[in-house]
Amino acid sequence: MISSHAFNMTSTEMWVERHRPRSVSEMKGQATIVERLKAYAGQRDFPHLLFAGPPGTGKTTAALALARDVFQDYGIYSRNLLEMNASDERGLQSVRTKVKEFARMAPDQNVPFKLIFLDEADALTPDAQGALRRIMEQYAGTCRFILSCNYSSKIIEPIQSRCAVFRFRPLAEDQILEMVQEVAESEGLVLENHGAAAVVHVAMGDLRRAITALQVAASLSNTITRDLVYETTATAPPEELHAFLRSCQEDGFQPSRMKMYAIIDRFGLAGTDIVNQLHRSLADVQFMTEREKLAVTEAMAEADFRLVEGGGESLQLDALTARISTILKIN
Repeated sequence: MISSHAFNMTSTEMWVERHRPRSVSEMKGQATIVERLKAYAGQRDFPHLLFAGPPGTGKTTAALALARDVFQDYGIYSRNLLEMNASDERGLQSVRTKVKEFARMAPDQNVPFKLIFLDEADALTPDAQGALRRIMEQYAGTCRFILSCNYSSKIIEPIQSRCAVFRFRPLAEDQILEMVQEVAESEGLVLENHGAAAVVHVAMGDLRRAITALQVAASLSNTITRDLVYETTATAPPEELHAFLRSCQEDGFQPSRMKMYAIIDRFGLAGTDIVNQLHRSLADVQFMTEREKLAVTEAMAEADFRLVEGGGESLQLDALTARISTILKIN
């Protein structure tokens, strides 16, 4: 039964939006980037910008916070900002119509320029990026662009050369922990220390993933425990994965195989999930040599490739368990 105490059953995006910084100065993490953006906000002017980095590291937040700082008044902000998700409108026609029409209109009085924010710009087709390059060049005097992407290599060089590039990094664990504790307090949740550590582990440097994990757990209980976080995020605790590897080393194939499927059933994992989580946990294993870790990593890579290519899940996981058991017993 789902309780109704926490967050009024709002969507994840609404929860994230509720805790999004409204100004560049409120942002946490990405210290070097924040300092540069503060300088732009103080000048109320900036060149075209390209934000690149993994999901959940603050790219969209930085763009919207900078826009609010530059335009200040909310009415001016909303009238002079066009926010688009390029993965939804990735074709040439969207750039030629929606983007160009907005860029060619003069900004409000006392506003130096209009701003177009293209999220997930690496989804734009090459033709659309070529048209965008021309618009950026033609309307540079009255319009600025902020492009956000996960992979800057997918943005054509003529656009990259017109932008100041900001490379966002995954957030540090202490920064995610601080934000998670702040969000939990503001939402009236009881966040246990081990529960907070579990959220940080699940997040892997992605703050949006951390907030999502916290919200999903909060839909079931006002007290966020370690077990609750792992069970609601389809993530196996490190000690469970270490126990599987220990079983491969000491017990052999059949007991290890049964242990793997017990983990999969309990935490609702897909084949690729458990391979990736095993790979992540391998770094902390103390009872394996470096040579064994190298051989096991190679086995995991092959299993992951075959699963992605459509290989039978049970057969591939059995084969992986057999190879790990063989590696650890031989060495």
